[in-house]
Amino acid sequence: MEGIQHKTVTIANGMNIHIAEKGDGPSRALPLGPMWVRPCGPLVLLIHGFPELWYSWRHQITYLADHGYRAVAPDLRGYGDTTGAPVNDHTKFSIIHLVGDMIGLLDAITKDEGEKVFVVGHDWGAIVAWNLCTFRPDRVKALVNMSVPFVRWNPDGNVVQLVRNGYGEDHYLVEFQTG
Repeated sequence: MEGIQHKTVTIANGMNIHIAEKGDGPSRALPLGPMWVRPCGPLVLLIHGFPELWYSWRHQITYLADHGYRAVAPDLRGYGDTTGAPVNDHTKFSIIHLVGDMIGLLDAITKDEGEKVFVVGHDWGAIVAWNLCTFRPDRVKALVNMSVPFVRWNPDGNVVQLVRNGYGEDHYLVEFQTG
């Protein structure tokens, strides 16, 4: 995990999001008029799954940074060192809140207002990423998701029951339900 830096970024809604990041673009300075600048490479936002943290992306962070990208992996609301969400209020953990956190983070860490970024999601992070693209396509340059296909929202669907029917009682999503 050589060179990965850790920061806490306070976003507009008061959340303190822990991020792990590495990379600032190409390793060479480029001439720009009378000055030399070190451009920042494209940002790749890596969104973790359940029950993971930024740490799941440690190898990808290093690889992407070594290839000219700025890789950023946050701990999502309720995970790791990210603080500020009311953990005793499940209504503050909706997909709208999670997407809002990602937009707040992008607003705080990008150089240009409205900058588009590459997004990579895994597991639960893929669901957050799909919804980020759905609600805020103006902020996404490209999307790569792993292990979770896009599923349209079904207002009449009971996700737990669908998983129970398809995978049985021992699926983790079913086992984590109470009552």
